[in-house]
Amino acid sequence: MLKITKKLILNLKILRLFIIPTILVSTPFFNNMQDVKAGLEFQWDQNSSFRRLKWFQKENKRKFRNTIYFFFRPSDRRTDLLKINLAIPKTFKSSLKNEKISFCKVRIGGFDNRTKCLENIPADIEINTDESGLRSLDIYPYSPIPSNKDSFAIVLKVFNPKRSGLYQFHSYGQPKGKSFSSYLGSWTLVID
Repeated sequence: MLKITKKLILNLKILRLFIIPTILVSTPFFNNMQDVKAGLEFQWDQNSSFRRLKWFQKENKRKFRNTIYFFFRPSDRRTDLLKINLAIPKTFKSSLKNEKISFCKVRIGGFDNRTKCLENIPADIEINTDESGLRSLDIYPYSPIPSNKDSFAIVLKVFNPKRSGLYQFHSYGQPKGKSFSSYLGSWTLVID
């Protein structure tokens, strides 16, 4: 009996020798858990009728000033577009002003360079709000948006909402020669 007790005590001392330093060394890593970025994008409905579009935002913290780029790459446009509609989620509570919204030809940043507008595209911009509180932007460029190799972007300069979460924006475009808008794709923004 005494032999079993001594062996158990020795095992506990050895275990304590390994566990305590492990906890002490790993504690600083647990301190920065909120800064971890996921390599995964969440979208509500994953069926094939939804298309993910590329976007970029400069700041993802709550109540911070933010510049959001909603990209239209060449693969996102099949024909020339006369009108673009951006459906804003009801929960994205941020004030929109016409002077803080623009439409431009854009260089999409990457490893070597930053995202920036190369040329502003002249367009009429309308902010629509209906009775249920849904908001949308209608963008009417003075000349149709060509379906060439250039990328375009809707740029919003806003303050992020007070609530963190996922916000899904939808885009619709009216092709040249048609009288109705069709679905182009969706963006899912993350506000921490």
